[in-house]
Amino acid sequence: MKIVMIGAGNVATNIAKTLANIGETPVQIWSRTLASAETLANAVGTCATSDWDSVVKDADVYIVAVKDDAMLNVIDLLCAHCKHGVFVHTAGTMTMSMFTGKAEHYGVLYPMQTFSKQKEVDFRTVPCFVEASDKHTLDIIMELARLLSDNVRELAESERKWLHIAAVFSCNFANVCNAMAAQILERHGLSFDVMLPLLDETVAKLHRLHPREAQTGPASRGDVEVVSKHIAMLEDNKELSEVYSVLSNYILKNRE
Repeated sequence: MKIVMIGAGNVATNIAKTLANIGETPVQIWSRTLASAETLANAVGTCATSDWDSVVKDADVYIVAVKDDAMLNVIDLLCAHCKHGVFVHTAGTMTMSMFTGKAEHYGVLYPMQTFSKQKEVDFRTVPCFVEASDKHTLDIIMELARLLSDNVRELAESERKWLHIAAVFSCNFANVCNAMAAQILERHGLSFDVMLPLLDETVAKLHRLHPREAQTGPASRGDVEVVSKHIAMLEDNKELSEVYSVLSNYILKNRE
């Protein structure tokens, strides 16, 4: 499969490296800045460009993995320069209709995982959700997705958007809570490393229990005295105090 990667960020890096590892190295990496394109291209052994006129015109698939706020403009420029092949974006919340009227065959390949350039994931375990403009295109995107992952399924846009919201709660909001925990620890001369066994056990329990059943802590016990003490301890940091209060009130109202 002849693949062009549009983008060189976290998602693009992990997809390109995974494809390279299985002998399906993208024939080209495009990025807004040539330096970014070259960094990824050098890592996977392919060529780079930041010039739309130089983008390969006869690829089988163009994978658009860029920031959501740049995607529409990138798609417009890509489809103006490349008229053939299947066009795919990787965003959880963006509609595939962004390609409508610009490309004949298009769709979405959304890998639901947290990606960083600095750490490669085992893509075979990443759930990939696929949507396509037609049956022929669906078959091609499914083939691409199965090169990457053993966990591939078709999912409509309406469901995918809710999936993405849930992922933000489960991953992004959970991590920012860890960032707040690190802030508290560092302020008092403690290392975040001490939290890692707690986090490991928290995630391990979720493989066996529903999140409601796995909930522990003062609010889940209805211990409002401890909750109040913690909020008072955070009174010099309004943001942390407000977050603690909102989350504790939610747990108190919804505890079983």
